[in-house]
Amino acid sequence: MDLVEYRDGVLHCEGVSLLKLAKRVKTPCYVYSASALTQNFQAFDTAMAQVPHLVCFAVKANANLSVLKLLAELGAGADVVSGGELFKALKAGIPASKIIYSGVGKTKEEIAYALKAGILMFNVESEAELHAICSQAKRLKKRAPISFRVNPDVDPQTHPYISTGLKKNKFGLPVEKAMELYEQAALWPEVELKGIDCHIGSQLTSLQPFLDAIDRILFMLKRLHEKGISLQYVDVGGGLGIRYKDETPPTPQAYGAAICEKLASTGLTVIIEPGRAICGNAGGLLTRVIYVKDTGEKRFYIVDAAMNDLIRPSLYQAYHEIVPVRLPKTKKLVSANVVGPICESGDFLAKDRELPHLKAGDLLLVKSAGAYGFTMSSNYNARPRAAEVLIKDDGFQVVRKRETYSRLIQNERMA
Repeated sequence: MDLVEYRDGVLHCEGVSLLKLAKRVKTPCYVYSASALTQNFQAFDTAMAQVPHLVCFAVKANANLSVLKLLAELGAGADVVSGGELFKALKAGIPASKIIYSGVGKTKEEIAYALKAGILMFNVESEAELHAICSQAKRLKKRAPISFRVNPDVDPQTHPYISTGLKKNKFGLPVEKAMELYEQAALWPEVELKGIDCHIGSQLTSLQPFLDAIDRILFMLKRLHEKGISLQYVDVGGGLGIRYKDETPPTPQAYGAAICEKLASTGLTVIIEPGRAICGNAGGLLTRVIYVKDTGEKRFYIVDAAMNDLIRPSLYQAYHEIVPVRLPKTKKLVSANVVGPICESGDFLAKDRELPHLKAGDLLLVKSAGAYGFTMSSNYNARPRAAEVLIKDDGFQVVRKRETYSRLIQNERMA
């Protein structure tokens, strides 16, 4: 997590002691650094300065209203994949004219909502979706702005669950099918062809897959131009990785320079969709040790955060660095599993991790949890979801209250 450091033996985020924060807010809770979010967004914005561009934050990574509001104030657009994400982006102050709508399963209600809002464009992912958008546009007497999401069949070399650019993935259109639909849609009064889009996956740690995908897009742009089809935008998606452990992903500066070099000659406005790379290392999950359990075979640190709070380790076998909030008196380490209270053997935050000797009551910070942490959380085992806190300079605000038991049942009725 950026901007976190020990001061007098206690972990601080910006100017805030996480020890004091935990006493006030309780645990588990997510903490986000406003300064880190700002720096990360501005790094991408600056990196793209050579070309007309729009940085659309991938809302699925972190949909907290205060996070979105901060990014809106910095000039960010949004990449949304549901009606709910569109609602939150608009509520946070992101202009509809800076919002693109991706995703393979847009419903007719969601399409109508986006058309009425006046979004920048839909990234269309199938022929059936194109017809659904045309139907809603005709019904509402509107012209739908669209871009086709092309599946370039590029291996992103990432976890298979977050790979999206191969033919076997559910996302996007094959190149030839996309060409066919561009030619058809160019003749339809219900749609306006605005751009071309691709997104090949998440947590990429090499530039080459991005560049390979862009080459395929450039080839398509040439073919479209030959057919008299002109576009305004080229959307290269997101997916740049972050450092969780020992990864060495390209910097935003290197990423932007490579993209600009490829696309500057097109004269099109370039859209990028970073999510994780803006918020992943700008947030962490605070949790407290409840019990220490030693079976003789294994030591367990049982904490109050669980897989319902942060599912990435269980779902993706993802690594998150875990550090004590208070520096231990001894540097001696012990191998332990950090596990939660949920009744699943898959409920863990770390396995076989070298950690200090801890006792009940000790605080831990699970780092790099600002992306796909809270947004993927659930109420499994009827656990209220964690609070979210935004830290700015020497102060902090609770930007999402901890759920209560009463909120768990507010939409239920006993028959």
